[in-house]
Amino acid sequence: MDPSHAILFQSVRIGPVTAPNRFYQTPHATGLGWQRPQAGAALRGIKAEGGWGVVCTEYCSIHPTSDDSPHGFLTLWDDGDIPALALTADAIHAHGSLAGIELWHGGAHASNRMTRLPGIAPDIQPAMFHLPTTARAMDASDIKAFRGWQRDAALRAKRAGFDIVYVYAGHDYLPFQFLSGRSNTRGDAYGGSLENRARLLREMIEDTKEAVGDTCAVAVRLAVDELHGPRGITSEGEGREVIEMLAELPDLWDVNIAGALGNDSKSARFSAEGFQDRYVSFVKSLTTKPVVAVGRFTSPETMVAQIKRGVQDFIGAARPSIADPFLPLKIREGRADEIRECIGCNMCRAANNEAVHLRCTQNPTIAEEWRQGWHPERIAMLPKRDKVLVVGAGPAGLEAALALGRRGAEVTLAERGGALGGRILRESTLPGLSTWIRVRDWRAHMIGKLDTVQVYPGSEMTVGDIADFGADHVVLATGSRWRRDGIGVSGMQALDLPKALTPDDIFSGAAVNGPVVIYDDEHYFMAGALAERLRGLGHAVCYVTSHATASSWTALTDEQGFVQAKLLQAGVEIVASHLLVGHEVGAVRLACGYTGREVERACGTLITVTGRLPVDDLYAPLLASGVAVSRVGDCLQPSSIADAVYSAHRFVRGFGGPIEPVLRREKPPLKGML
Repeated sequence: MDPSHAILFQSVRIGPVTAPNRFYQTPHATGLGWQRPQAGAALRGIKAEGGWGVVCTEYCSIHPTSDDSPHGFLTLWDDGDIPALALTADAIHAHGSLAGIELWHGGAHASNRMTRLPGIAPDIQPAMFHLPTTARAMDASDIKAFRGWQRDAALRAKRAGFDIVYVYAGHDYLPFQFLSGRSNTRGDAYGGSLENRARLLREMIEDTKEAVGDTCAVAVRLAVDELHGPRGITSEGEGREVIEMLAELPDLWDVNIAGALGNDSKSARFSAEGFQDRYVSFVKSLTTKPVVAVGRFTSPETMVAQIKRGVQDFIGAARPSIADPFLPLKIREGRADEIRECIGCNMCRAANNEAVHLRCTQNPTIAEEWRQGWHPERIAMLPKRDKVLVVGAGPAGLEAALALGRRGAEVTLAERGGALGGRILRESTLPGLSTWIRVRDWRAHMIGKLDTVQVYPGSEMTVGDIADFGADHVVLATGSRWRRDGIGVSGMQALDLPKALTPDDIFSGAAVNGPVVIYDDEHYFMAGALAERLRGLGHAVCYVTSHATASSWTALTDEQGFVQAKLLQAGVEIVASHLLVGHEVGAVRLACGYTGREVERACGTLITVTGRLPVDDLYAPLLASGVAVSRVGDCLQPSSIADAVYSAHRFVRGFGGPIEPVLRREKPPLKGML
């Protein structure tokens, strides 16, 4: 271990329990929820094995009035939930870590789609989760019942074996709805003054400590700023006052910012490492209890500085612990150069927002620990030393070469360009996306440690070259190219667009003249990022989208609001809900997506960002010539970088096997059925 990192491995007391080090995996969603307890336990167990001193669950509902279906959440509604959660506590304890559980009630933020129970909130208010319904105001009996649900869930958590039990007052959930004057206008003892609005939180802490405090620590997760200025909780105002008021009550403060979840888990495109410091750094000065906060920390030096500067006692992490579950162990063993750094792309958040299990651009094994038996640091050796040629060194080719090399194959990686990285080389030059180059850098660095992989940049391979190479197997990772015919998500009829440019042309240095029209029918980051870049170069830019908002898919990565604001602030004109129907000299024709009414816009350069086509020209002739060949990544199916990496990794895991890998599913026992 580097001696300068030793402070990170000091033990820290949290009430009646002691964390073995300062690495704290804060609660984060996995998409696995109560339906997949074995998968959830395996995922958390891997984090503990990787050296995280504290490993917490995702949000765990304390009552059926807090139902987040269809998203993956845990439940402690009755004693029947205890055995499933005990699996997770046991998996964490198996590696000497403390197990934390985040007890949760969403209030007006809970959809209750599954339970269909009326939502509850401090006041009568519209439900926050895209439903045309209203949460009812809690009366005195509801508050008494709610306190009982928290106590009962805390006792069940203790019986399940958890060491840290949370009171959750962040992310606009029920206790925070009581705290904020924006959502609490009650006139009784739970409304009005801040002391009254904080009454429920105080009672929850006291109730939870009374229930479990003899053997379990009680943590409070509090949003100290909801980013709504003086009309809400702020770190300079009422957020500070709440900490002062309750400073010594819990055993640990887990502090962050609120508003939309995208504020707390802001992507690297719109924030730097440690971006929450300005909001949370005051907390330690007001309490003697340990403090944990997050900030997408990946640098050991930054982590050490957080401790020495007195910002926090632990290094809180969600996304970095997903990208590299073994981050702490690598620092302890002096292998910090091997950390698989989070790129802040928020693919993990997209998975949760889509109500599917967790995924990560950097770590293809996340959430596959139980389902496919994948370990992030171990992979089975091949029974024989196959000679494998990988063509293309983009994200999929690099992942394939690295994983094959780790399995003991004799790998040759051939890249047509002079540098490794493929699409990442281009995309990481866009505004805010510089961290994406880490996908290339980590894989290239780890390949450099293997004597089983030889890398040849500047080596374009023809069908004849590949056939003559004599590999036992060929892996094509030759990527994709942007379509030029306008076919995308909404427009399924090809257009004649001979003068239109694609992102490939822009990255290749094509001239851009006159007013620019960017047509987005793909809806991820590309069109918005290009619009921002070209506007920054001084071009007049009109961004046209077939959807109602700019870069609409980024709503899933919690970025859409930031994207749209950035474009508007930069002076990009946004034309929503219109389809491209024609392109003539000096103009484009657009049609309203609802009425079909056509309008004409001035256009000096049209850039279409619609769909992509696989570059798989080598595949059919190689297959016909009898070469054993497979496709991975965009060459197989154009998609995100995360999907390209996963595609290559899944191929390698199954390479040499007789059948495709099997996806295990958790199925409840069905009584009375054969």
